[in-house]
Amino acid sequence: MLQTSISERALSRGLLDVLIRAGLIATLVIFCFEIFHPFFDLVVWALILAVTIYPLQVRMRGRLGLSEGHIATLIILLSIAIILVPAYLLGVAVFESVERAIDVVKDGNLRIPQPPDTVAGWPLVGQQLHAFWQQAATDLSGLLMKVAPQLKGVSVTLLGKLAGLGTGLLVFVFALIIAGIIMAYGEMGTRSAQRIASRIVGPDRGERIVELCTATIRAVAQGVVGIAFIQMMLIGVAFIVKDIPGAGLLALAVLLLGIMQLPATLVTVPVIVYVFATDGTSVATIVFAVYVFVAGLADNVLKPLLLGRGVDVPMPVVLIGALGGMISGGIIGLFIGPVMLAVGYRMFWLWVDEPAPIVEAVEQKPAEALSPAPPRVS
Repeated sequence: MLQTSISERALSRGLLDVLIRAGLIATLVIFCFEIFHPFFDLVVWALILAVTIYPLQVRMRGRLGLSEGHIATLIILLSIAIILVPAYLLGVAVFESVERAIDVVKDGNLRIPQPPDTVAGWPLVGQQLHAFWQQAATDLSGLLMKVAPQLKGVSVTLLGKLAGLGTGLLVFVFALIIAGIIMAYGEMGTRSAQRIASRIVGPDRGERIVELCTATIRAVAQGVVGIAFIQMMLIGVAFIVKDIPGAGLLALAVLLLGIMQLPATLVTVPVIVYVFATDGTSVATIVFAVYVFVAGLADNVLKPLLLGRGVDVPMPVVLIGALGGMISGGIIGLFIGPVMLAVGYRMFWLWVDEPAPIVEAVEQKPAEALSPAPPRVS
């Protein structure tokens, strides 16, 4: 009885020690998360950029013969210049265009041509569009007063979006700098990632999981940038052929919107409206409008074709992960979503294909061991 009481007290003490340790560890994890949380997006972006750009560093290291740190610094400086210089030119062009438009409206020099009679015959929206266009051509100031409340709300929303783009660009630049530091220790980082993955999922699977995550991030990044570049080329050629003012900057805006996973119609629709307002309705303007509008939606067709190439999971898994991640987590979710879904997919099938240990043990036993033992004779 005394021995049982001592065992119960020892068990209770051991359980209390385990609970105290678990509570302390949970408290430490919560504190660490709260401290790290403000920098989560920045660090995740840096890891994504480092994984995506690192193959370029490996190729340059073989050709230039420089150290890891020098090559990483060179790549990051070039990347920042490639991003900031066009962004600055685009911002200056947009500011000058807005300022010029405000001056034209104030001076009363804006002249909108009369709408063609054929516009009224367009199905569904023809009558309303013709009336709106007619009022804009005859009484622009009255029309502006009429739509002023709606314009105010749109202006506030647009300014908020522009401020968000500026903040995102700043975060992106800082993420590039941190990515350069990570790339300078690329091989060490790869070994560390493999050690962590091996500790979580086992030594025989850790390296495969790290390779899967790396390939998924690079496939999504290259797919996003490649799709944005193709869209820029398709739309930019039409802008140049049609002699749209600032065609190069508008094409660059399409590229930036594609990288940020925003629709290219934010650029193409205003340009289509501008072309109809200045050139009127003709076969050329209709063909231009249809082509540019369809090209602005081309990413919906290209994503299933380009995303997921080179990844050891089915393309629909990567595509669903990218779309779902973007809906739930924004641009960062575009990369985290397919990585998590691809890892979950591979872990599930590794678990399915892994034979049960008990079944293996039974199958390996000889037939004699499985037969019942003979009765003992006393």
